[in-house]
Amino acid sequence: MSEPRYALYFCPQQSSMLYRFGCRWLGRDVVTGADLEQPDLFAISPERLRSATASPRRYGFHATLKPPFRLADGLGEADLVEAAQRFAGGLTAFEAPPLVLRDLAGFLALQLSEPSVEMEMLAAACVTGLDHFRAPPSAAEIARRRSSGLTPRHEELLARWGYPFVMEAFRFHMTLTERLEEEERALFEEVLDPMVDRFAGEKLTVDSIALYREPAPGQPFMLLTYLPFGGK
Repeated sequence: MSEPRYALYFCPQQSSMLYRFGCRWLGRDVVTGADLEQPDLFAISPERLRSATASPRRYGFHATLKPPFRLADGLGEADLVEAAQRFAGGLTAFEAPPLVLRDLAGFLALQLSEPSVEMEMLAAACVTGLDHFRAPPSAAEIARRRSSGLTPRHEELLARWGYPFVMEAFRFHMTLTERLEEEERALFEEVLDPMVDRFAGEKLTVDSIALYREPAPGQPFMLLTYLPFGGK
């Protein structure tokens, strides 16, 4: 029987414009699991929009803080939820810089308009604070990470934390597309720019994180529970 995987992500509150935008763009509500009708775009066919958002749709609208992991032996989902709630209860809310649309190595994603020490500290705390729940990655998972080419420092991070792009290698991003060729990427940017402009000037309120769950390999991730911060 396949083991589920879990992850700590940032996800905006369901009532926010950002949440509604992200879920509709990707075509899936990460809380309810419902398929959503994606925007009707003059320049991009529904079929192409569907295929260009396939991978981010499976993972759900989010920004990764602690990458997906299986549970260590002897630990269950209820243990993780309880510990994650305690962990989040010790965190303090903050405001991050506004989001902007950027090209991230061929993918389009929302990123912070400028660096945020608070966000970097949050991500590092998520990686370390619940790491005793993480089972070591399999040999296949390690090989897959290495296939993209890792620096010596990335290798150290992979060995210690099970993922190479954490700690100082962390970059906050909310993925919106698969990797696109340059000409098509420009078209997607042209379509996305006015949508992002609706919230691009607003600071990002970070007063909770979320625990996501992948029931089995290849299945869609779902938001299991929001984890509100205790400090204001």
